[in-house]
Amino acid sequence: MQALLKLSRGIDAFTRWTGKRLAWLILVAVVISAINAVMRKTFDISSNSWLELQWVLFSIVFLLCSPWTLLDNEHIRIDIVSNALPKTARNVIDVVGHAFFLMPLCIVMIITGGPFFMRSLEVNEQSGNAGGLPQWPAKSLVIIGFAFLLVQGISELIKRIAVMRGLIPDPHASQVHALEAEVEHLVEAIEKR
Repeated sequence: MQALLKLSRGIDAFTRWTGKRLAWLILVAVVISAINAVMRKTFDISSNSWLELQWVLFSIVFLLCSPWTLLDNEHIRIDIVSNALPKTARNVIDVVGHAFFLMPLCIVMIITGGPFFMRSLEVNEQSGNAGGLPQWPAKSLVIIGFAFLLVQGISELIKRIAVMRGLIPDPHASQVHALEAEVEHLVEAIEKR
């Protein structure tokens, strides 16, 4: 199990490193959007390629940063129900969810995304919009994103099993969720007034 935990730490480090860097593409997309809007309103100049580049940048962040969201335990779940359950039940739900839902979904998306991407690459598929971008790079993001998510899912499964066996402490036990941190910040700001 120690070898698997070492593998998990390596996966986690890669996921965090990748996510922190790719998240900056949101800023790039906002800058491109602002420049494109100014050019369109001021000079009546617009480009479909700039519009499509915004979509691709957002897709990169959405698909390739989703493993980072899973790593930091910020993915969508029903926290009210989850927090009411005992810790052992939550652990079982996480193991079952990762093993029987997340990982099979990722595998299906990788398998079905392969031909989708390959057909696009073979014909050098271009945008249907005048001056648009090639479509195959964006379609490759489906395979890459779900492959990254699958690998992070394996890491989460390894860690959850290790937690259940008492080999490591729960990495999320003392975690303050973003919403809770924001509420605490707002309460502090109100109390200062």
